[in-house]
Amino acid sequence: MSLSKQLYIIISFIFFMIFAGNFIISVNNTKEYLETESTTKAQDTATSLGMVLKSYMDDKSDPEITSIISAIANRGFYKEIRLEDVNIVLSQNKLLQHADGIDGDGWKIVEAKLDPKYGSLEPIGGADDFARQLALLENMEMIQEETSKSGTGVTSYLFTPSDHFSQGEMIPVNLQLQNDQQTISTTVDVPVSTIIAKVTRAEKFEYVPQWFIDMVSLKMTEQKSEISNGWNTTAAIYVSANAGDAYAKLYDQAKGAIIYAIVAFTISIVFLVIFLQFILKPLKAIESLAGSIAKGRFQTIQKLPWTTELKNVSVAMNLMSDKIEGVITKLNSNLHEMTKKLSEDELTSLQLRQSFETDIKKMFMDKATGYILVLKIGELANYAKNHTNKEVEAFLKKFADTLTKVSPKATAYRFYGSEFAMILQDVDEDEAKKITSKLKQELDKLSLDVSMQEIAHTGGAPFNSIGTIDGMVASALEAYEKAKLIGPNECYLKEQEDMARDMQQWKELVFDIIDNQKFTIEYVGQAYGLEETTSETLLMEEAFTKAVDRNGDPVPIGTFISIAEQYEKVLDFDKAVVQKTIEHIKSNKLTHSISINLSLDSAFNIGFKNWLKNIILQNKTIASQLVFSVTAYGVTKDVEKFQYFIEAIHEAGAKIIIKRFETKFIPLDHIKNFNLDYIRLARDYTNGIAKQSTKKGFVESMQELSKLLNIKLLAENVKDDEDFEV
Repeated sequence: MSLSKQLYIIISFIFFMIFAGNFIISVNNTKEYLETESTTKAQDTATSLGMVLKSYMDDKSDPEITSIISAIANRGFYKEIRLEDVNIVLSQNKLLQHADGIDGDGWKIVEAKLDPKYGSLEPIGGADDFARQLALLENMEMIQEETSKSGTGVTSYLFTPSDHFSQGEMIPVNLQLQNDQQTISTTVDVPVSTIIAKVTRAEKFEYVPQWFIDMVSLKMTEQKSEISNGWNTTAAIYVSANAGDAYAKLYDQAKGAIIYAIVAFTISIVFLVIFLQFILKPLKAIESLAGSIAKGRFQTIQKLPWTTELKNVSVAMNLMSDKIEGVITKLNSNLHEMTKKLSEDELTSLQLRQSFETDIKKMFMDKATGYILVLKIGELANYAKNHTNKEVEAFLKKFADTLTKVSPKATAYRFYGSEFAMILQDVDEDEAKKITSKLKQELDKLSLDVSMQEIAHTGGAPFNSIGTIDGMVASALEAYEKAKLIGPNECYLKEQEDMARDMQQWKELVFDIIDNQKFTIEYVGQAYGLEETTSETLLMEEAFTKAVDRNGDPVPIGTFISIAEQYEKVLDFDKAVVQKTIEHIKSNKLTHSISINLSLDSAFNIGFKNWLKNIILQNKTIASQLVFSVTAYGVTKDVEKFQYFIEAIHEAGAKIIIKRFETKFIPLDHIKNFNLDYIRLARDYTNGIAKQSTKKGFVESMQELSKLLNIKLLAENVKDDEDFEV
């Protein structure tokens, strides 16, 4: 996870924690305030109503009482306003009214009883009940009226309800009645209610959702105020606040807080993104620089960040990049000098046989034309016997200088001792004869200068694009032998020979082998790595194709590829090799890598590159085991296309190796631009390394350079034990 994402998450979490805390505290404070405000207002209303209604308590049935309460309740703030009588008095007449079949005239209540679960009845009225009469002054007129009708005795009863009493409930009262003739017992159901007046308004929550009401509960306690007549309480007024308004205010505040938080968070995140992009931009530059260093491109950060810590890191990265580039530059310089020693003759400065073979291979790839010349100084041994070392060296330098100046199309090489060679590139037979004629003239002049009858003889053979290096050299040597028979410093050029198979036969053979896949793949050239335990670990094998002609004779693979390229069949061939190699890895469950040689025509072909990328992606599990091999001298044909090919292969997850690496074809400064996985040195760099300090120094420097560029370095075909130890 990127640093910016981590910062976004952390800051968002902190913002949420702060908002959640503030939101909860704010909602709770508002809730408590609304509860307190509602309770206070309900209490004030109850007190005010009590004082207003006090003057109406003489006649509790007065309709003005209900009107006053309704007027207050209509304001909408209240859920319920209720006026209750404190004393519930059941008169004798009221009790007799509910007795079935009893005429009130002549009957009086001797005794009244009530089940305790409903409450209790206490008689009032009579001579011994003066205290109760005083306690019920507001009912005195009624009691006096009842007394005047019935004479002395109980006229009314004070009902005290139990805790289970409900307003308007019918309570059964057991009565013992008596008149002038008889005494009877009966039970009457009397409706009892303490409510004098009551107004109720439904709670309306309007737009407040139910989940909010369920989540935030408001405690709206009912408030009470007693109404007194002197020192005696006659009634009580009860007021309950309507929670709808409180919930609406609380919901509005909560919704507003959330909307504000969302807007504030969005704006903050926008500013944070802009700020972090500005702050972290130097980190991206540092990351890019680190990636470039890993790929061998040693750049520097030009615009240093203003943040102190990032500035220090950038400066350190620049210093590291400069130092590594300095080390690589020094290594390249050393390698360049050692390469010259390895590829050039120290005395004559001519290229050695290694370069001769490499240039011939390049001609194969370029489908070039020309001639191969072989020269030998026949009397060099006799000349050395009669002259000093300095004179011999001077003679060889003059001879080499003669070869280099004979034509701009001629390249001279010294094989060893008195044997030399030349390549005449892009010349036909007539031009080759002119060059060799001029060469004879120059050698004749040199003969006069050094007082030698003859200097050297030259044999030449035409370049055969479907031949072999050894075959062409052998043909030139045959021409050399004929030149010796002609005369001093003479040159003989062999005419174009008939090929072993004409081109039509080659075409038919190549098409048959590719179309019918009449080739086999052997896995050779095992590359081992030495671990710290000195145990050998197989790192890589090379897929090597073999084919035979109709007679069962092996087909030279170089010639085969050359013909396939000429007739545009090499793409089909390379596809078949890739598919067979993938099947080999999967079927044998290999864990090491396999290098697959590709022709440049395939590597640089867009269609083949896309096909190869797709088939690698289809076999992604073994992609890292596929190493595609291109020759060093082939890369130079189109460096830009080769870089595109590397990018495509790496995107698919596979790897790249350059084989037969020689600094002659790929300058060391260019290695860091390729992002290679492997380099396989040409065998001439490691054969005989135990006896040549120059080769040892070169390989050591290449190893150091490869480590800095994160490239694995392989040595090819090391056979001698001493070389292997080195």
